[in-house]
Amino acid sequence: MIPLPSPQQLRYLVALAEHGHFGRAAAACAVTKSTLSSGILALERQVDAPLLERTGGKRPVFTPLGRDLVGRARLALAALTTFVETVDAAREPLTGSLRLGVIPTIGPFLLPRLMPRLRAAFPRLNLWLREDLTDGLRDGLEMGRLDLLLVSLPCDCGDADTLAISEDPFVIACAPGHALAQDGPLAPGALAGERLLLLEEGHCLRDQALAACGLPAVPMSEEFAATSLYTLVHMVAGGLGVTILPRLTIAGGVAIGAEVTLRPLAGGAGRRIGLAWRARSPRAEEFRALVPSIAAALSDL
Repeated sequence: MIPLPSPQQLRYLVALAEHGHFGRAAAACAVTKSTLSSGILALERQVDAPLLERTGGKRPVFTPLGRDLVGRARLALAALTTFVETVDAAREPLTGSLRLGVIPTIGPFLLPRLMPRLRAAFPRLNLWLREDLTDGLRDGLEMGRLDLLLVSLPCDCGDADTLAISEDPFVIACAPGHALAQDGPLAPGALAGERLLLLEEGHCLRDQALAACGLPAVPMSEEFAATSLYTLVHMVAGGLGVTILPRLTIAGGVAIGAEVTLRPLAGGAGRRIGLAWRARSPRAEEFRALVPSIAAALSDL
């Protein structure tokens, strides 16, 4: 019988590919660097082939076989996660642990209203939260480190199943003395030629906002990019440009304390807030059961 690799060995392999560094990969797996190295060496002996090029460089370099097996290891770990999820879902829905990933342009503005609702509706549910950009959350979902994502749609969520919950229209923020500081909805084309302040690359809101206004992507070297919406709002208040904000963030207080004028975009341009989970997850019905609580929290804003 062919000896099978352990799940831990597969985790070591994938972590090394993700982090590109033995020390950081070991920390991510909560083991020592020597333990991780030994685990990968043992895996190489099992498959009787090198998975890494040992050239003495500081960064690990995977062989062609090693790169192929990283992808297969991800699939195997996802399958093992589904195996365990099936058992948990059969016991009692929405009890125990649920690892929820949420993007930064949703989490701080929705969770204060959502968490009390979830605690009241599902008192035996232990919700663990992780905030990250969409790409990081997608990787965590594929690896089985996360169970469910609360994201902005459309998004690059791989082959995950998605479910839209609510529309989140865009609002333009400008300084009170700006030429756009008028009453009523603003046509998206009115932003052409304006200095548009955006979040840095990696935030899905950046691309969604540009697409909603029919604007081309702006090279990072030619414009300012911020890491948070709060920073953008205060730069707008200082007269440095205009920005595009989801209505959720306005209702969540992102503009409190900043002197800005807010105008809705005509035509209802915006994003959709929704959920994403691994395709064919046995917990899909559980995740759908969370929708009424999320929708109610969004309707409060």
